[in-house]
Amino acid sequence: MPEETVQLARYAAGLRYDDLPAAVVAKAKDIIADTVAACICGADMPWSRIVIDYAERTGPGGTSRILGRGTSVQAPSAALANGALAHAFELDSLTRPGAGAHPGATVLPPALAIAQQEGATGKALIAAVVAGNEVMIRIGRATGHTNEARGFHAPGTTGPFGAAVACGLLLGLDERQMTNALGIAGSLAGGLLEFARGNGGMVKRLHLGRASEAGVMAASLAAGGFEAPRTVIEGEFGFLRVFCTEWDESHLTRGLGSDFVTMSAVLKRYPCHATAHPAVKAVRDLQAAYGFAGGDVASITVTGTRRMVERHNILEPPDQMLAQYSIPFCVALALYREARDPESYDMSALADPAIRALTRKIKLVPETGDAHGTPGSHVTITLIDGRIFDRHETGGMLEPGELPDKFARLTRKAMAGSGGGARVYKRLMQIEDEAALDWLG
Repeated sequence: MPEETVQLARYAAGLRYDDLPAAVVAKAKDIIADTVAACICGADMPWSRIVIDYAERTGPGGTSRILGRGTSVQAPSAALANGALAHAFELDSLTRPGAGAHPGATVLPPALAIAQQEGATGKALIAAVVAGNEVMIRIGRATGHTNEARGFHAPGTTGPFGAAVACGLLLGLDERQMTNALGIAGSLAGGLLEFARGNGGMVKRLHLGRASEAGVMAASLAAGGFEAPRTVIEGEFGFLRVFCTEWDESHLTRGLGSDFVTMSAVLKRYPCHATAHPAVKAVRDLQAAYGFAGGDVASITVTGTRRMVERHNILEPPDQMLAQYSIPFCVALALYREARDPESYDMSALADPAIRALTRKIKLVPETGDAHGTPGSHVTITLIDGRIFDRHETGGMLEPGELPDKFARLTRKAMAGSGGGARVYKRLMQIEDEAALDWLG
């Protein structure tokens, strides 16, 4: 047996900042800055404040900081809070092709918590973020996303592995200890998709917080000598066989050390589920080109994968969280409001009769040959006057050069009038020069 778990642990334990190509460092810094902004924005959400209050109550006395709140708590509590904040408003990063992995929300929060606890440098944080993603994304690819076919929320299952590796590198774990950290992480994986059936959407945010917290626990226990299975990923009762309906172990070590899968990370442009991004961009582009308003629309058809139709065709979302999960709602909102702005998705949008009415006019239909890695959409808009416009879109994610604007949008409310957002962003873009990270919070 190739012992893929051990191979991944060996690679991760030995990774150093100086091993990283410049493009990988730049991608890691984008992930870090994007996640920090998502946390700061997310800290203001009611469900986030519940998690923050819990973290402050149960984890006092530490040196790891809750982003957007600024309070210091123990590392596990900071990781829990920041992981939930990063995913609090559908703003955090993912990968293309899709791997059921969130490169920012399940790796940066635990890594930052341990980095602040240990007094680590910016270079060490970057290396940890890359190491965590090199392992986590490979595990996600190996699942073929079939863990979600069984009803698991993928980032809650892949996230603990990436979190454990990132923390383990910062704690100086050797190969054996890192293998144990992965072994422990496998028994901490979880998160169910039942929220997608129409209620309890808050728990979706918690899955990424728990994954982050699990990584801190796994790495910390492994550092103390706690042992776990050496074959937790590939074994007979390991992660792939228990959580997935199909899997491909070749993804685990393919190109390890030379092909940096961290480069597959993409940043969101809109605060909604990633599957809605192509359709939202398409309707915005068509509206800009032809000048029609939301009230001019008779009907819209959006194509998508079978999974998109099954899980995201929510015509009457009961709350904000499921509204952001609904492709029809997000498309309708984009024709009435600035779709890039988190404030557009507030409670008034959920109650807006015009947005609600247009949502009901949007039909989400499956297209043939659907592959999870290419979730594009073909959008056809029919206006009341009979005109028909259509566009096929496979993108919608943030383009190069757009991150500063997104960072400003997400931090505007928390740092209003102080210019602090621009200063923090500049510092994050030069984080490799930081001797310590206690200022970040």
